Order: sequence, then structure tokens, then C-alpha cells
Amino acid sequence: MTQRDRSQAAAFRRATYELLEQGLGGSFAAATLTRLLVLLILVNLVAVALESVPAYDAQYGGWFDAIEYISLVVFTVEYLLRMWTAVEHGPSRHLHPLRARLAYALSAAGLIDLLAVAPFWLAFALPNSLRVFAVFRIVRFLKIARYSPAMRALLDVLYRERRALFGCLIILLGTALVAATLMYLAERHVQPDKLGTIPDALWWAIVTLGTIGYGDTVPLTALGKAIASVTIFLGLIMIALPVGIIATAFSEQIHRRDFIVTWSMIARVPLFAELDAAEIADVTRLLRAQAAEAGQVIVRRGDAAHSMYFIATGEVELELADGKRVRLGIGQFFGEMAVLKHTRRTATVIALTRTSLLLLDGQDLHALMQRDPRVAKRIRDVMRQREAEGTATAKGDLADEEIAKG
Repeated sequence: MTQRDRSQAAAFRRATYELLEQGLGGSFAAATLTRLLVLLILVNLVAVALESVPAYDAQYGGWFDAIEYISLVVFTVEYLLRMWTAVEHGPSRHLHPLRARLAYALSAAGLIDLLAVAPFWLAFALPNSLRVFAVFRIVRFLKIARYSPAMRALLDVLYRERRALFGCLIILLGTALVAATLMYLAERHVQPDKLGTIPDALWWAIVTLGTIGYGDTVPLTALGKAIASVTIFLGLIMIALPVGIIATAFSEQIHRRDFIVTWSMIARVPLFAELDAAEIADVTRLLRAQAAEAGQVIVRRGDAAHSMYFIATGEVELELADGKRVRLGIGQFFGEMAVLKHTRRTATVIALTRTSLLLLDGQDLHALMQRDPRVAKRIRDVMRQREAEGTATAKGDLADEEIAKG
């Protein structure tokens, strides 16, 4: 193979890796591929569930088989491509190709990708009596974690809080053992068949602490009922502990990610380009989110200006008074001049796609300027510079600098 052929193969491998890994936030082709794979996973889950119903299996068995054959081919090809492109993964690029591919195969994502195809191959090769193992195709649900930022964030939270969650488990088991011992002492003579041993009572304690309460075992003595009452209240606390830990950590994870995205966006805005880290943090905390569907009017010409807008995702179009149309995308902003000068909007802004916006209220912007004279001075300097250069008018709602970006 010539050097040119090797370069072309490496470029193709890199392009394939980016196509598989970019996901919904990547190119149109990568986003489309991700959506199709997620759809195929969901179809598989529905098919596996319905296939277990004898009537549906008898009537639609051919369709279920077709879905499985297609899925087998797609997921097998995907697994082989991911194995081939593993050398392009950032942390593995310094490794020997064989070691990089082995690292992928032994990773959590690689094992899930393997389990997504292995059960069917096993069921296909083994006797019919063993084809029941094909039900483990349900593990394909875990593949959605690769394509869902929310699920990845949740898994990251579970891993990061693993010590606290393990501590909760230890506390739960200790509490269950204490409750089971007390119930054994109180009820062993009254209900020897159900609470005659501590292991028997442990089942009751776990069910009670889990707030399930099957009712198969209930205390009969006054002391046993008192122990059960305390155990029930302890169960509420035991359930609240891990739920609170996960909810708080997940919220912090989302806020941290949004903060980083917002920080980088604000830092790129010319109006705030010279602010230091503390000043940018002040601005970031004042922002609030707003979503706009495609075709929705965000602001209308002639309306009073209350907020300036930053585009987090999506694209908008501005219809200026002279009929000119300007498109703005991710990272760009509009509406700051009208807010600062207390004038009305000079452009109508319409969302071209589903758009996520970050709003900074005029009152918050003015409060920020009053609280920190340095911020006020920089903002006024920017305004004077724009007016001196002719990039903003006394009534302007949109700077020419933004039009140039569009």
C-alpha cells in the first residue's frame, strides 16, 4: 500500500469515527445516523416485548424475524466499525492499534455493543431449546446511553456518587438487620413459621424499609407493631437518602454543563469580550432560558425592549425596517442596544428552527452595571465605540457587527 493509499484510508477512518461519535450535536449525516440507530433500538425493544406474546408471535413472527435480521446486520456492522475506528479515539491515539481496539472492546460501551449482537448469534447457533437466551437482546436498551446526553449525565452522576450511594446501601442493610433482629425477638414465639429466625425476619425488614409492604408477614404483638412503626418511618428516610443524593448531583451536573456552555458563549460576545472571569460569572448567573419553535416570533418591530438575547442552539432571522433579512446562529446575540438605550425594537426576529435562547433582562443588565462600575464602563465604551464607528445608531437594536456575522 502506498503512502497516498494509507493517507486516504486514515482520512476515511477518521471520517467514519466522527460520523459514529459526533451524535446529534455533529453534522447532518451524524445526527441522522444517530436518530436512525436510536429508532432501531426502540423498535427492537418493542419487538422483543411483543414477541413474548404467543398471539402476536404467531401473527407477526415474520416481521419480528425481519426486524431482528436487520438489527443484527446493522449493529454488527456498527460494532466492527467502532472496533476499526477505535484508534481515532482521543485517549487511545497514542496506543498501538491492537491495544486501542482491545481497550474499546473491554470498555463499558464496547461490552454493551457486543452484548447487543452476541445474544442473537448465540441463539442462532444454539439448539432451539436454548433460543430463550435471545431475550437478552433487551440489553440493547443500554445502547441509548451512548446517544443520550441526559443518560450519560445520569450515569456519570451515579459513578461520581458511588461512594455515597454505597454508604446508603450499607446503612440500609444495617438498619434492616437491626429491625429484623428486634422483630425476631418480639415475634419468634407468636409466628415461628414467619419470624422464627433472623433470616426470615430479614425479608420482612427489607420489604418494610423499602416501603413496599406485601402484607405476607405482619406483627401481631404490641411490641412487634411498635417496632414495625419505627421501621416504616426509617424506611422513608432510607428511600429519601439515595434519591436526594442522585437528584442533587444530577442537578449540579446539568447546571455545571449549562454554566460552561453559557460561559463560553458570553465570553465570545463582543459586548462582554473584555470582562474578566468574575464579571462573566456575574452575567452568567443572571441569564434565563427560553425556547422558540420554528416559525415563532421572538421579538416584533416596535415592541418595547426588555431583554437582550443570546442564541444557544438553533437559528433566527431578523427582518429589518428596510426589508433586509439577516440570519444569526449559535453564539450570536441581538437586542442589546435597544435595552441599553431604552428604545423600541427596530427588527422582527423569527426562529427558523427550534431555538434555545438565553435572556438577560434589561433590569439585570442595568443592575449589573450599577453594581460594578468596571462593567458599566466597558459596556459604555463599547457603545461609544460602535456609535463612533457607525456600527450602531441611536435607535439601533442590532449592530452592523452582528449583521456581518450573519
